[in-house]
Amino acid sequence: MPNTLTLSEASRQIRAGDLAPMDLLHACLDRIDALEDRVHAWVTLDCEGAVASARALQEELRSGHWRGPLHGIPIGIKDIIYTQGLRTTGGSRLLRDFVPDYDATVVARLREAGAIILGKTVTTEFACFDPAETRNPWNLDHTPGGSSSGSAAAVACRMCPAALGSQTGGSISRPAAYCGVVGVKPTYGRVSVRGVLQVSFSLDHVGPLARSVTDATLVLQAIAGPDAGDPLCLDVPVGDYTESLAKPLKPPRVGLVRTYFMEQADADMQDATNRAIDAFRSHGAKVIEVCLPERFDEVHRMHRLMMYAEAAAYHADRFGRRRGDFGPDIRALIKEGLLLPAVAYADARYHQLAFRSKMRAAFAKVDLLLTPATPAPAPAGLESTGDPAFNAPWSYAGLPTGTLPVGVSAGGLPTGVQLIAPHLAEADLLAGARWCEAALGFDGAPQI
Repeated sequence: MPNTLTLSEASRQIRAGDLAPMDLLHACLDRIDALEDRVHAWVTLDCEGAVASARALQEELRSGHWRGPLHGIPIGIKDIIYTQGLRTTGGSRLLRDFVPDYDATVVARLREAGAIILGKTVTTEFACFDPAETRNPWNLDHTPGGSSSGSAAAVACRMCPAALGSQTGGSISRPAAYCGVVGVKPTYGRVSVRGVLQVSFSLDHVGPLARSVTDATLVLQAIAGPDAGDPLCLDVPVGDYTESLAKPLKPPRVGLVRTYFMEQADADMQDATNRAIDAFRSHGAKVIEVCLPERFDEVHRMHRLMMYAEAAAYHADRFGRRRGDFGPDIRALIKEGLLLPAVAYADARYHQLAFRSKMRAAFAKVDLLLTPATPAPAPAGLESTGDPAFNAPWSYAGLPTGTLPVGVSAGGLPTGVQLIAPHLAEADLLAGARWCEAALGFDGAPQI
């Protein structure tokens, strides 16, 4: 079935004329129809719009016009990202009928690149802590993680080749790890957040979830770059990330962060990380232990403080008018944020800038840092989306990260590792992650 192809495989077949965008789209829609009543990955499907796009893109191919690797590829969009004429609910009853009149920059760029917007994937409420209804395709009694719950689950069970997620703490990395897919969080400001419902303007990132590093690279290439409409977006040109896809894989120098991460990981995640280290070394990579900067032990508290204060500022007016329409977890978050003193926020902001600066030293002798992706595999139940503690420091530092699946735990759930690169080193991250992916050789899929 075409929906089982990776994005890059489908792209090659579309360009060669061996696969029609309409056939790929219908295969994805059939898969959604077969599984959605159990997985609950989607809020809104735009079947009519997707079919119209697929038809138009097929006509372009017939006339000899190929927009690039995303031409004719169906992609899911997290439901905090604006889509013109298509509901954007933010997982909240407050926005259940909200229809934006413009596309977020990332959506506009995907459309320009030839992607088909398949629909909106489930998010936790306002991309915070109240769990959504989405289930983990590897075990429907476990969480898929959050807040990019639907995006990770949809990609994992082959409903779409790729999807967009967002991360303020661990909302790309953790769902990717729990669902056994690849997640890439770019450098803070590398991808525009114009037209994205805000959690914390100092911490929010948008990035892809896909089934391979190559696929994630193709999506990131399309959405990254300066945006005059977003004052938070970096005015730094984007190189060609796809150049590395044609180059021979080269072993990276990997820095294992044992302090805190390996100490806090459970036996499954320690085993997965050790197996990854063994695989990397056996394929020629150099793996050494590195230390984190001083005051790392304050990072989680400062991240929480900054996130809560900025989320409270963003929601203050709406919260004052319709407090009862917020879920219990985000309601508690906003209440706490409204009570934080300005001096505490200022201290957190200064700590963040200092921590970002001090992180440069961690890469003095390595290309990438390595940690377990999560403290444990996906927890049972839907009362929680899991623990973002291993991901939040890199959102706080604004550093680019990639999450790779390693294997499957004794309990049948995916395990993964997290790679961290220096500021704006996405090209190095993606090239190194491709090498690590090949060394790991994971090809598992949920049996659903």
